[in-house]
Amino acid sequence: MPSTTATPARTAPGSRSRRLALGVLATGMLMTVLDGSIVTVAMPAIQSDLGFTPAGLSWVVNAYLIAFGSLLLLAGRLGDLIGRKRMFLAGTGVFTAASLLAGVATSPGLLIAARFLQGAGSATASAVSLGILVTLFTEPRERAKAIAVFSFTGAAGASIGQVLGGVLTDALTWNWIFFINLPIGIGTALLALSALPGDRGLGLKAGADILGALLVTSGLMLGIYTVVTIEEYGAASAHTLGFGALALALLAGFLLRQATAANPLMPLRILRSRSVSGANLVQMLMVAALFSFQILVALYMQNVLGYGAAETGLAMLPAAAVIGLVSLTVSARLNARFGERAVLLAGLVLLVGVLGLLTRVPGRPEQADYLTDLLPVMLLAAGFGLALPALTSLGMSGAKEEDAGLASGLFNTTQQIGMALGIAVLSTLAASRTESLTEAGRPASEALTGGYHLAFAVGAALLVAALAIAFTVLRRPEEAPREAGAEQDAVGRTALWTDPAEI
Repeated sequence: MPSTTATPARTAPGSRSRRLALGVLATGMLMTVLDGSIVTVAMPAIQSDLGFTPAGLSWVVNAYLIAFGSLLLLAGRLGDLIGRKRMFLAGTGVFTAASLLAGVATSPGLLIAARFLQGAGSATASAVSLGILVTLFTEPRERAKAIAVFSFTGAAGASIGQVLGGVLTDALTWNWIFFINLPIGIGTALLALSALPGDRGLGLKAGADILGALLVTSGLMLGIYTVVTIEEYGAASAHTLGFGALALALLAGFLLRQATAANPLMPLRILRSRSVSGANLVQMLMVAALFSFQILVALYMQNVLGYGAAETGLAMLPAAAVIGLVSLTVSARLNARFGERAVLLAGLVLLVGVLGLLTRVPGRPEQADYLTDLLPVMLLAAGFGLALPALTSLGMSGAKEEDAGLASGLFNTTQQIGMALGIAVLSTLAASRTESLTEAGRPASEALTGGYHLAFAVGAALLVAALAIAFTVLRRPEEAPREAGAEQDAVGRTALWTDPAEI
């Protein structure tokens, strides 16, 4: 993979400073991911305490998702223009303040507003994190290990969030799932002031495309809103089709604007890289599919097997453990030895196995055994630890230094779109299948499991599609053009395999 960012000579921070910066970025990422998953196990308590209707309760998640997914691209580009450190600090500050507001919320409306602000703050900080990382770690050996650490926080954070959410909700109250963000957010911001490198950005004149910003932000916000409300209104309803068509029109207008604007918000050159465009498409499918692992497995444990919130989180800890083990010990070496494409393909194969096994989980609690039915699934989740670092490297590989924030925002945007699609499509299919089985007279646990089985099967099919795209679209390492710096990159790969020194 050719080096596409600044040369090491332009990277002022030393090794220790860069490690500290990586810790700050990873902590910010962990806080964002934790917040996305920690809420799921506290939803029943939130509904009971604040008096949410069943339909209104979904907006505790949807409000965050809409703000987060729609602002990532804009925030990433603004980071390139006005400075990524400034954007990271601003986003962390907004997220922390909104967490306090969410924790003291006394009504559904106030909590939903706080969750929207949390999503906006998370988008602002997350959109530039990868951009900062790839400009800090310019040597292939060091970048591979840094991305492995960063990816681990995202992959394992969801499982940790479910454990922490269950413990805090059971031991204290649901409010503490938000209060826990306060010390983390304040500490992260204080460390970021000295740890992250200062950058002035390109200046707003280099890409202050206000019309483009309005088009892409409104298009993404409307599109994600349409997707997350499919279950409520139906896929073929006038609401879904009308708002969906309007969202597509806005996004088409944005692309047309970017092709003709003198200073585009998103220069379309970034999509010409097969690694960037292919990795983003693979990620969208992969994240959509794995919603069924992150959320539906937890629902299966609670609704069918009768696990409590904390027990469900603990049952998923082996997945976090193997993801961390693979991400932090072998993924960087394997990427260096075999190339990101090959490692990504291997990870996707394991993940297909995860969802394949889940299509066979028993529908009655007395028939289920954790050691034989679920533990193998958790262990195969090691595929996350292989796929995510490789995919992240590919998604950032074609970005020039001045576009690093944009590439980071784009990569995070496709992740959120994939998540919204997974929530809408897989949860709708599962609910529909459960309803039909219930009407046919099947017991409640079997009807629920039948719905989950269908979602797992569709998720596996999405992963097979991602596997096919990765195999055909992403270049093999030997097919990549030997641009300036390719030889150095190859040397870096060999060095990583033979000398796995710490960053």
